[in-house]
Amino acid sequence: MTWKDDTMRITVLTVPDCPDAPVVEARLAQALDGRDAEVDRIEVGGPEQAARLGMAGSPTVLIDGVDPFAVPGAPTSLSCRLYGGPGGRVEGAPSVAGLRDALADAGAAGDCECPPMDAAGRGGQGSLAPRTRGLRAVQQAVLRHFAATGHKPAIEDLHPAAAAHGRTAAEVVADLAADDFLTLDDRGRIRAAYPFSAVPTAHRVRLASGIEVFAMCAIDALGIADMLVTDTVITSTDPVTGDTITVTSADGHTTWQPSTAVVHVGRRSCTGPAAEVACGALNFFANRATARSWAEAHPDHTGQTLDQTHAEDLGRSIFGPLLTQAQPAEGRG
Repeated sequence: MTWKDDTMRITVLTVPDCPDAPVVEARLAQALDGRDAEVDRIEVGGPEQAARLGMAGSPTVLIDGVDPFAVPGAPTSLSCRLYGGPGGRVEGAPSVAGLRDALADAGAAGDCECPPMDAAGRGGQGSLAPRTRGLRAVQQAVLRHFAATGHKPAIEDLHPAAAAHGRTAAEVVADLAADDFLTLDDRGRIRAAYPFSAVPTAHRVRLASGIEVFAMCAIDALGIADMLVTDTVITSTDPVTGDTITVTSADGHTTWQPSTAVVHVGRRSCTGPAAEVACGALNFFANRATARSWAEAHPDHTGQTLDQTHAEDLGRSIFGPLLTQAQPAEGRG
């Protein structure tokens, strides 16, 4: 597995002396079948801790912080939890088969063809343009214009940044498009500059300034708060159910609604412009079940469902550096 560079974390939430806790741990061992994972048991002592940890009854299994058996709208609880078993039976722990499916969805089995950075685009070259030929200066001017206005810049708005490097804005923008740092429409106007889209998408982001922008995909939306060092509110929809998903970043903390929401990161191939091969397949989902349903309906895409922490980390790693690494004032590229 090439998507994660850390060990899968599995947490079993139980009440003290729950008779099904050792049952679920034994079944987890069978489902993992020797694959690497860190398994912990937490005994939950009260309703506040249950709510904070997302415990929907004892035992609850969290895989990388996500409950794969969650029922939308179900409250947190300290009571005994029931799961559907083979042959329609009801059991006090998930079945081995159910756990295997959950682990596979979380990335414990199988391979993804593309490495993590490629999953969000651009053939592994990174999202920060080179310093040479005015590329970074113009890219950053484009991003700052989107952030300040909510709209794309006109080519003439970029003349000062390009002229400082002895080039025209049209020349630099064409080079940026050729290297997939941005995309153009058929009239040569900017259509997108990752993470921003000049046309409406499913991912709307409201900045602390009150400006609203559209993001190219879920990972792009998650990266905007770190790129701009600002609070954001992301509003998106589950493409399967149409349910609203909201991700609020405020004062360094991020809150997801619903709490079961995840991001599926997919693509059709490992080469080609991100807008064409990846952006339509990087979406928010209300839970792992709807993400799995979407993936099954799109067999031409490869990918993986990420929990909230890994999705945030991916967005941060790709887009966080875009405006912090400035173009030097002296000299020309």
